[in-house]
Amino acid sequence: MVVDEQVGGRLASLQVSGVELLVTESEHPLFWGCYPMAPWAGRVRNGRFSSGGRDHQLPLRMPPHAIHGTVLDREWQWTEEDALAISLGDSWPFDGDAVQKIQLEPDRLVLELEVHSASDRFPATIGWHPWFRRRLAPNAAEVELDFTALSMFARDDEGLPTGTRVQPSSGPWDDCFADVVKEPVLEWPGFLRLQLESSSNYWVVYDEPVGAVCVEPQTGPPDGLNLDPEFVTPGNPLRARFVLSWSVPD
Repeated sequence: MVVDEQVGGRLASLQVSGVELLVTESEHPLFWGCYPMAPWAGRVRNGRFSSGGRDHQLPLRMPPHAIHGTVLDREWQWTEEDALAISLGDSWPFDGDAVQKIQLEPDRLVLELEVHSASDRFPATIGWHPWFRRRLAPNAAEVELDFTALSMFARDDEGLPTGTRVQPSSGPWDDCFADVVKEPVLEWPGFLRLQLESSSNYWVVYDEPVGAVCVEPQTGPPDGLNLDPEFVTPGNPLRARFVLSWSVPD
């Protein structure tokens, strides 16, 4: 495992038995590795949300929308051997910080993320955005995704959730799933089986790219600051946990 604290505190590499699981490079920080998303995950419609009777405007990283928080391309600081921290930055209208803990074990990786408020109550959603390689070797079979959800969010013409839940459709997807009864399993035939588990209630699956599949645990859906936020107060952080467990065939 390689952690790049300078570019969003992200996993820059994750290898099992010498095989790389992640997309390890791109010209844009949105499109590689596995990075924490805070204090919001996914897009925010037009970068706008309201809290405490005030309207707020976020930077439009992917115009016309804001996307994936304020910490994915900024430098984190190691605070312990297995923990990093970062302020939420000037582009977030509230004073707070994020903390990520990383624990690597022989057959699994445990990630924990927290968002803390220094003074005010504010809405938040958090999660991770892993970019898994579609194939682990040239000419190898593509990854197979197995999971079961009872609902997904309907999307409008802008590709954002409307708030209405519908029966899951067949892929390809750029969609948020809820009411998950079987958490995602990624299997690269002949190479690896990867079980994903999370404390979060939502999973976003983005399998449209040619070379990658993204399976993202999130505490709220895209546009969650408007649709389904949780609220952070001093002494009451928002927390999430993401566990990746692997097994290799004999």
